[in-house]
Amino acid sequence: NAKAAIFAVKRAQKDLNTDLPIMISGTITDKSGRTLTGQTTEAFWNSVRHAKPLVIGLNCALGAADLAEYVEELSKISDCHISVHPNAGLPNAFGGYDDTPSEMAAVLEMFLQKKWLNIVGGCCGTTPEHIREIKKVADRYKPREIPVLEKTCRLSGLEPLNLTENLGFINVGERTNVTGSPKFSRLIKDDDLEAASLVARQQVENGAQIIDINMDEGMLDSQSAMVTFLNLIASEPDISRVPVMIDSSKWDILEAGMQCVQGKGIINSISLKEGEGIFIEQARKIRQYGFAVVVMAFDETGQADTRARKLKICQRSYKILTDTIGFPPEDIIFDPNVFAVATGIEEHNNYALDFIEACCDITEHCPHSSISGGISNVSFSFRGNNAVREAMHSVFLFHAIRQGLSMGIVNAGQLAIYEDIDSKLKELVEDVILNRRDDSTERLVDAAPTYNVDREEEDTTVAEWRNGSCEERLAYALIKGIDTHVVDDTEEARLKAPRPLSVIEGPLMDGMNTVGDLFGAGKMFLPQVVKSARVMKKAVAHLIPFIEEEKEAAGDTSQEHGVIIMATVKGDVHDIGKNIVGVVLQCNNFKVIDLGVMVPTQTILDAAREHNADIIGLSGLITPSLDEMVTVASEMERQGFPCPLLIGGATTSPAHTSVKIDPAYSGPVLYVKDASRAVGVASKLLSDERDAYHQSIRDDHETKRKAHAGKAPKKLLSIVDANARAANLTFDHSTIVTPNSIGRIVLNDYPLDALLNTIDWMPFFNAWEFSGRFPDILNDPRKGPEARKLFEDAQGMLDRIIDEKWLRADAVAGCFPAYSEGNSIVILDPEDHERELLRTHWLRQQRPMPDGKPQLCLSDFIAPKESGQLDYIGTFAVTTGHGIDAHVKAFEDAHDDYQAILLKALADRFAESFAEHLHRRIRTEFWGYASDETLSNDELIREKYRGIRPAPGYPACPDHDGKTLIFRLLKARERLGMDLTESLAMTPASSVAGFYFAHEQARYFGVGRIGEDQVNSYAARTGEPVSIIESRLRSGLAYSNNHQQSA
Repeated sequence: NAKAAIFAVKRAQKDLNTDLPIMISGTITDKSGRTLTGQTTEAFWNSVRHAKPLVIGLNCALGAADLAEYVEELSKISDCHISVHPNAGLPNAFGGYDDTPSEMAAVLEMFLQKKWLNIVGGCCGTTPEHIREIKKVADRYKPREIPVLEKTCRLSGLEPLNLTENLGFINVGERTNVTGSPKFSRLIKDDDLEAASLVARQQVENGAQIIDINMDEGMLDSQSAMVTFLNLIASEPDISRVPVMIDSSKWDILEAGMQCVQGKGIINSISLKEGEGIFIEQARKIRQYGFAVVVMAFDETGQADTRARKLKICQRSYKILTDTIGFPPEDIIFDPNVFAVATGIEEHNNYALDFIEACCDITEHCPHSSISGGISNVSFSFRGNNAVREAMHSVFLFHAIRQGLSMGIVNAGQLAIYEDIDSKLKELVEDVILNRRDDSTERLVDAAPTYNVDREEEDTTVAEWRNGSCEERLAYALIKGIDTHVVDDTEEARLKAPRPLSVIEGPLMDGMNTVGDLFGAGKMFLPQVVKSARVMKKAVAHLIPFIEEEKEAAGDTSQEHGVIIMATVKGDVHDIGKNIVGVVLQCNNFKVIDLGVMVPTQTILDAAREHNADIIGLSGLITPSLDEMVTVASEMERQGFPCPLLIGGATTSPAHTSVKIDPAYSGPVLYVKDASRAVGVASKLLSDERDAYHQSIRDDHETKRKAHAGKAPKKLLSIVDANARAANLTFDHSTIVTPNSIGRIVLNDYPLDALLNTIDWMPFFNAWEFSGRFPDILNDPRKGPEARKLFEDAQGMLDRIIDEKWLRADAVAGCFPAYSEGNSIVILDPEDHERELLRTHWLRQQRPMPDGKPQLCLSDFIAPKESGQLDYIGTFAVTTGHGIDAHVKAFEDAHDDYQAILLKALADRFAESFAEHLHRRIRTEFWGYASDETLSNDELIREKYRGIRPAPGYPACPDHDGKTLIFRLLKARERLGMDLTESLAMTPASSVAGFYFAHEQARYFGVGRIGEDQVNSYAARTGEPVSIIESRLRSGLAYSNNHQQSA
């Protein structure tokens, strides 16, 4: 609507021969930070920036406090004036607004202090008194100065895509093109639009940052097909989050497509083929619609096929667009024509090199523009031979990107990695692409059939790297993670070196420094780093006895960067992330003392004193670990420790570190998100500039604390009002299914191979700091090779785990009669429905739900006692952790952290898979309320089934104490050998426990913040002191429990 309004205004201004300034104001509809149509703030700005508005702003829907982060973002990215007109808070239960004039003015004063605004006012709920108070504070501050922004192409779908230098090469997905994809063409012709949209989704999941859509086909109504498909994918957020490239040779189709797109996309393409008049007219229209444009190197005499012609046409087009029309140069994308090489026609031999060199010319002579091309054209002569084609694409891109190629239309899932191309094939391909030999085409044609076969990548000759010196072999082995020959090579190096220590300080550290540099630059991934550490550890282990022999005489001159104590805090048994961080630090010459898991505070501090630690690092996964970290910080302060404290783990955050942990300790406290950041942080903490770094850390904490303190408190319903808005569900024979098996079900020594199909692999890759989706991550052009190696290693270990029975899978589950009483669920004896086995207590949402939606509590999904209906609830506990410790220890004793971490990660995947597998059996067999279910594994992972299985500690039931009730009901200690730590973490670590709800309307939700009145009610129901409840639920309290914090 905004883009249509801009188009209409501009056309009216032209008709009226006027140029009135335009003010645009958008609405962020809720806390997701998106407009009603799903765009983020920056995506919205990118979509309307072409209007050159006098003012861009936000208004309505939210109060000032909730708008703060979006106004701040808009002020940074917009090169025009900024306005804000917030509501006086959110609507209350009676449709009114609660923010007083002074409250609203106080929040807006912070906006003015930070120089975010040029215009300020109010929207719903504001009164003349609100405006008077706002004016008083506004009079005290200068308006925001408009920033000068870098010239860069700023695109958007639902999310922004800014083509900055840091972004690198942009992949434009090519498969949604009826002329280039037979599958997509068939689906469009068959009117199977749902399946066609999956092609677009796959392109995005495979890494395409823009999707090219082309409907030019003689048997299609191409314009209708374009409009229909664009409208369809606009309703698919997983697709429409990226910008679209509307691709057609027909202007009517291009214009119809532009009228369907809310974001800022790209038009592909226009050219001077029909002369300057039509070119100028089309370019002006494209600018009015707010699109960037691809300009083909094509003029009245034909396509440019030489380097000189490519530059000449592009320069001419650039001058017309920028000088005559005022088209922003950053929104111009040149396509200098990628033509096929190795065709057997001599005149074609220089096509690829001409394109590559033209990229450099255009970059120099057409500043701020971008360059694109249809990459697969270059290899057209070898269609049918994917291995050669992929190598040609990779080599072509490697050279063209270096000369200025910005983006390319390419199948993101089918690109060879330049470094991994067979050396002989790479030489042959580069001869063709760079036209280095007269016979290059013949040589590649002759060799091509030998590469057009499926075969294992293996060397049949002695690897060339084994011919180097022992020092070169060690460095190579470290970088490549090859440990086969490391002991022999280390011994050879020791015999040549003046001292054993020289081997560590020489080739070993040289190799590890290279590993650190590559990892820091994003050119190596965690699995490779951990493999490198394995090589390093084996080499050092071989040298240690020799070093010890000479230690007394020679002294230990190894210059370690520092000593770091690492531990998972008391009550927490999770350590995969901590172990990975430790390996990366060791790779960068830090001495890491890893104390393991469930480490008491005093043990950590005693070890820090014993080893004269430079840094202490704490890790934790479960919520109670956050409180334990505060305890450690407090004890460090009380005992006078001087060293920095690092905080990490899945539940930790920058905000919690600043607000809760840092105030407890006067030394530096830092949150470290992942392994890639650990080395930089640790190095700065111990560098010569550490004092300035420490001060910057303190300043950052103070800023975060002020921001936290300045946030307007979330308005909550009273627990009485929240209870009154509970879900009103139907409970009768149509919604309640009597389980086929009532009572406990025990599954001991369950076959592991039955759990393979339900493994969700993406969390496994996340543990190794790979982002994306599985299986698309395996074909990612940058991460794919290492992801595939990791996956192959995992498959190999899975075989050993199953064949050699390394792990044991055990489970106990149960379906029990039950009814609800308010926010509690009473679980009954299956044999005697008058006998109460135990009573479980739950929490209800207190933050007001929009549009009259209910305030949910899990007890809503169980029939209330007064309904007279007997309902059922399920519980489960599974573990796949028994047997793991001996194998992990064996790997660690062999200095093989990679295999140890791999095994722990796979044990976790087995546990989650067992929980998923068991839930399916519950639904279809033991309970049977979905006996006809036929869901794929992907649908299971996306939770498309009926019912839910919430786990204690997760958003719907945040109290970890629910695990004690599950263990008591199922006798999990006696039956499975599982246990709970004092912080309610389960042992073994690879374990899952939770509840089953079968109602057809049961769904996952988050309780969110809760008020003191609900805490008091919950404490009364559980019979526990309020202070204990507050301690367990501290992270979810909507009020300050100072007596707990001081305790």
